[in-house]
Amino acid sequence: MELTLDRVYQAAHVLKPVVKKTDLVHATRINTNCDLYLKAENLQNTGSFKIRGAYYKISTLSAEEKERGVVACSAGNHAQGVALAATRAGAKSTIFLPSIAPLSKVEATRGYGASVRMIDGVYDDAYEASVKFQQETGAVFIHPFNDVDVIAGQGTIGIEICDQIQDADAVVVPIGGGGLISGISFVIKKLNPNCKVYGVQAEGAGSMYQAFRDKKLESLDKVNTFADGIAVKAPGDVTFDMVSKYVDDIVTVSDEETAAAILTLMEKEKVVSEGAGAVSVAAVLFGKLPVEGKKVVCVVSGGNIDVNILARVITRGLIKTGRRAELTIELLDKPGQLVEVASIIASLGANVTKVDHNNTVQNTDINGCYLTIQIETRNFEHIEEIRAKLMEKGFKLV
Repeated sequence: MELTLDRVYQAAHVLKPVVKKTDLVHATRINTNCDLYLKAENLQNTGSFKIRGAYYKISTLSAEEKERGVVACSAGNHAQGVALAATRAGAKSTIFLPSIAPLSKVEATRGYGASVRMIDGVYDDAYEASVKFQQETGAVFIHPFNDVDVIAGQGTIGIEICDQIQDADAVVVPIGGGGLISGISFVIKKLNPNCKVYGVQAEGAGSMYQAFRDKKLESLDKVNTFADGIAVKAPGDVTFDMVSKYVDDIVTVSDEETAAAILTLMEKEKVVSEGAGAVSVAAVLFGKLPVEGKKVVCVVSGGNIDVNILARVITRGLIKTGRRAELTIELLDKPGQLVEVASIIASLGANVTKVDHNNTVQNTDINGCYLTIQIETRNFEHIEEIRAKLMEKGFKLV
């Protein structure tokens, strides 16, 4: 079954009562080399774009299929979409979630009416368990990405983007299994063929990136990223074919770059994104794509970040952007040293947040010590200015 524009428009019609036409935010406060817009799917019903594909797919089921119930597997966002869609359709849903799924997503899925089963491992392990359940019970499997109806639902974002901005030069989309970018790239290339479509994956989960480069479907042995929504070992055959046909290029970003993007979105545009949603912005922020001077739309695909990891993400983002630093200074253990170091740092406008004084280090003089200081700074140039001043005053930085 081929995807058609008619099918995507039909999906848009079906989704009208349940899905928001999310805002396109002109991100003027984010410092990039392009004219940046954000497609805010983090503000979508259930907190991510996944409701679109799940709801449309379930709307196509017969009464007999709904009677059998539906089963899905997910890292969290697809789970919530399926749970809500099934409950609205009067169907029973069973959702398999990997143990890495954030507690907030697990509880939200239960809240939408699903029966939740937790499986050790990552998305792919949950997938195997859900397939076994489907074979045993005859429930209808709702695939998170490798399904034409699901892709049609996600493609409605492409229609909205083309409505909201007719002259976009590029659209940048996160990739996990590839359902979102398949739908968006198909629509963009039909309605605005000159517009580039770029995909972004986490460095630690670059399954589509690798397949796209090698021009063949393959699977990773393991994935490692805090962006749980795109932690997928292997893309689907349907999505791989569509990405090969409609996507211009795929790049990867590190977890540190993603953390910096989450921090930037929050601080500059008041947009809360999860890791999977921020990779598109990270690719633009860190110069991974040829978009200088262009009009660029980044899809922020979800905002369901676990508040338990948010503090760690912000800390990583601060370090990655030069807003937090740690200096270790070797000095003689005598009165007045700390005061002098602190006054130099203060005179340059930085803020000391933590001090650790260690006089038991083996490889220093008997009367020597190490002073480790955590500071809040403006940027990397500011850190270098402080280091230079300390060295100029005779302090030895380790």
